[in-house]
Amino acid sequence: MISLIKKNIEKNKTIRYAEMIVTAVLLLLSLFLFASGSAKLNSCDGEVEYLGTVRLERQYDAEDYDEDSTVCDVLYVKDDQQLIVSYPYEEYLVLQTEEIEAYEYMTSNGIRLCFDHQGPSQKEIIEIYKQVITRQETTRFDAATSSLILVISLLVVLLFSAFFTTYEKCWFMGIMILATIFAILFPEESANGINGITIMLLYLLDTFLNILCELLISKQSRYNFLVSILVEITEILICVILRYRFATMVVTLFFWLPIDILSFINWARHKDDEQEELTKVRKLSGFQELMVILCIIIWTVVVGYLISGLNIRTDFFGHNRNLETLINYIDACASAVGIANGLFIFFRLREQWLAWYICALLESVINILSGQYVLLILKLGYFTNTTYGYIRWSRYIREHRSNDASMF
Repeated sequence: MISLIKKNIEKNKTIRYAEMIVTAVLLLLSLFLFASGSAKLNSCDGEVEYLGTVRLERQYDAEDYDEDSTVCDVLYVKDDQQLIVSYPYEEYLVLQTEEIEAYEYMTSNGIRLCFDHQGPSQKEIIEIYKQVITRQETTRFDAATSSLILVISLLVVLLFSAFFTTYEKCWFMGIMILATIFAILFPEESANGINGITIMLLYLLDTFLNILCELLISKQSRYNFLVSILVEITEILICVILRYRFATMVVTLFFWLPIDILSFINWARHKDDEQEELTKVRKLSGFQELMVILCIIIWTVVVGYLISGLNIRTDFFGHNRNLETLINYIDACASAVGIANGLFIFFRLREQWLAWYICALLESVINILSGQYVLLILKLGYFTNTTYGYIRWSRYIREHRSNDASMF
């Protein structure tokens, strides 16, 4: 018996050492990728050699502007060369060019740059150079970002190893590894003047924080609300940068942030009598569920209509107004379900897991329509952990039927 215990201790030590080595390797890899990418990004001194002119073809797929637009960006491409020219809406209306004659230059380190005029300034050269390198090195920077997020994930598993079960650790790391793979396979394009690397960093951070928060909720831990505050801040940043999902952004700002703080206080008042790290949970009646569904339908119609009428444009959907309107209504429904979910969580009700299912489904549709494939991994995490959490909470309720009658 004693020898078996010693073997288990040695086995655990071996696993811990392996985890520490993997963490260190990933950290070094991330630092190397960031350093090498940044060095290349800042290697232009502004000196260029003029090569001549080149004909670039206009890409109509990237255009969908209307009378509400002020500046219209037109993309011209040939092979790996591209040039974006901004036109006032009045000029864009009468623009007939299928091609453009661009002026091509080469930097001292062999990078070709295109301009719509001769004699670009040093500032213009460096700006275009960084755009080109960012586009070329997207995979490198996404890999660096993914490695860094994986390091943080492993540190959570290492530092709080005793708190999580083996299944929870495997689920957590499995979702993060999948998110890393998708981040590299499906890089994000720039939107609204923000490069795709920054957008991908926010997506990965959002995935990490969300699944950690979800896992803590399933474990009936009140500390999920501390992580949730970071989730809300990250998602507000994403909405602001992409200029979309305004219903969700407003609900996050004025509902989720306050409810997280109030929920932490309420959950702290209802600790389990036997295990203080657990919170007592309960369930709704049938009539209460019906009223919640009715409120969600009304909110979806009213808020979806109001948001669709706002004069806000984004190039994230390729200026497809019909797609924007559809997503506004789906987003309104998701925000309504989100509010119900927040109240369910505040009152410690099992129905919050059903709301998570609906939210995950609606947000999956939005992510697919928006091309945000890396965030689908987060929704996979939602679906799997929601099932896990529902089972855990249901078992707890069965075992503690008369344990706690108060919602506050």
